[in-house]
Amino acid sequence: MNRFVQPVPPPADPYADDTLLRSWLERHLGPAGHAAAKGRLADLAADVTGPLRAAHADAEAHPPTLVRYDPWGARIDRIETSAGWQAQRAAAARHAVVALPYLPDARGTWGAAARVVQHALLHLYGPESATFSCPVAMADGAAALLSMPDVDASVRDAWLPRLVSTDPATAITSGQWMTESQGGSDLGRSSTIGRPAADGSWRLTGQKWFCSAADAAMAVALARPEGAGRGSRVLAPFLVPRYAADSPLADGAAADAPAPGVTVHRLKDKLGTRALPTAEIGLHDAYAVPLGDPLVPGLVRAMTLVVVTRVHNAAAAAGGMRRGLAYARAYADVRHVAGGPLASSPLHRATLGTLAVDAAGAFALAGHAFALLGRVEVGADPEAAAELRVVAPLAKLATGRLAVSSASEYVESFGGAGYVEDTGVPRLLRDAQVLPIWEGTTNVLALDVLRALTREDAGTPLLSRLAAAVDLARPLSPALADTLAATTAQLGDTITAVTADPGADAVLAGARGLALRLAYALTAALLVEHAAWGDEQAELAARLWTRRWLRHEEIAEDAHHHLDLLC
Repeated sequence: MNRFVQPVPPPADPYADDTLLRSWLERHLGPAGHAAAKGRLADLAADVTGPLRAAHADAEAHPPTLVRYDPWGARIDRIETSAGWQAQRAAAARHAVVALPYLPDARGTWGAAARVVQHALLHLYGPESATFSCPVAMADGAAALLSMPDVDASVRDAWLPRLVSTDPATAITSGQWMTESQGGSDLGRSSTIGRPAADGSWRLTGQKWFCSAADAAMAVALARPEGAGRGSRVLAPFLVPRYAADSPLADGAAADAPAPGVTVHRLKDKLGTRALPTAEIGLHDAYAVPLGDPLVPGLVRAMTLVVVTRVHNAAAAAGGMRRGLAYARAYADVRHVAGGPLASSPLHRATLGTLAVDAAGAFALAGHAFALLGRVEVGADPEAAAELRVVAPLAKLATGRLAVSSASEYVESFGGAGYVEDTGVPRLLRDAQVLPIWEGTTNVLALDVLRALTREDAGTPLLSRLAAAVDLARPLSPALADTLAATTAQLGDTITAVTADPGADAVLAGARGLALRLAYALTAALLVEHAAWGDEQAELAARLWTRRWLRHEEIAEDAHHHLDLLC
């Protein structure tokens, strides 16, 4: 008897086969703008389905290692990464995954919507980048921070061109050194101290507990300027060169040696993101330059970086959900059970269809955050800035949770093979779990949403968008419009009560629930907007999303019948 081997075809082209992505670009860019982006997107998709998929597998199979000493006992703290990781690094530069929104020709072509094109690039690149999407996010955040007008021009000129280079030989990425073991997300307990030096630079001393992309050429670190007092608001962002080549204190050290005062204590042994070097790093009089005036409370400046990395986190969640769905659908098409293909099973079709609704919602939420970010950066749009203040944490927290629940379903959809590391499927779940944690857990972000509602009137632009969506939904589906109207009224009443007494136990205890309801309602509105533009898939997704997440109804039968339209 011959041994059975299950064929597993790869999913289809991630750009050509993603109808929602392409119609989203058509709407936001216009036909001419989308046409201008097609070559770039098709090129990246071809790389993703070819050499980058192999590079992804290589980087996962060969995680980073830390070499602390050279053969003669000198401390070198060299982080060695695989050829696959280096291939991902080169591809991110070559395809302008970080650089695009900063390139003059891209802004000339798409204006504020350059961020929409970047989101599409991330949607294609991220899911099989071996989580190189993480240093991409931090490099983008660092570039946004360096672009601020209060950053010294000489610092900007020295580092920004390298962060946004499209030449793999010169492009760099950035790390992010913020959290410390005693505080974590409680930045007010940060104990890293910055002291000014005579030459205008600073020296940082402290211990950073979770430093992602520890092999990057630079990092943005938070430190408390000496004498600045307690709390988090006074913390200031500093740029720390990672290697001797960029540190004036190196004094003849090899270019790839660690910068003086920077010690890599250990690499983290993590649940997922195993190809990504994450370290505990010690600083002892490490050379640093301030990003803005360090004597002016700087946490607000650092939030420029955080907003960018949060929307990248949402893009990673949505992209991973879409790619996991593509893999699960491709497997179902060739797997036979009970005498027929798995894809013909009403129950399995219902499961995949429900996952497709969640993936569509996550994509719209992440895409909206990028569109707002572009309007803030290019047009200095105050309405977009007000909305982004609450949309960034909402998009991050909602998509992160959806990504984990979806990844669990994707693993289960492969049966026992989904639990075997060789297939690569378990990585979907391991890597998804970081998304609700990095850049703030769900609870941390829910409290951030609460602050935005109570201190910055962030509920006003959100409720306005929901109210406008009710009018758009009416011609599509009276039931959909009625649900959105009722939800909008309920949320308006809740926000009024919250802002009246933001410190009440009931308000604080209910912050997570409120944030998720806001995110789910916003997602429904965004799908309605796209449906009203003329997208049939978005219209179906809007109806099913609203029933699933706002009315808490079972959508299995409709998800089964309409699977082919949903994905």
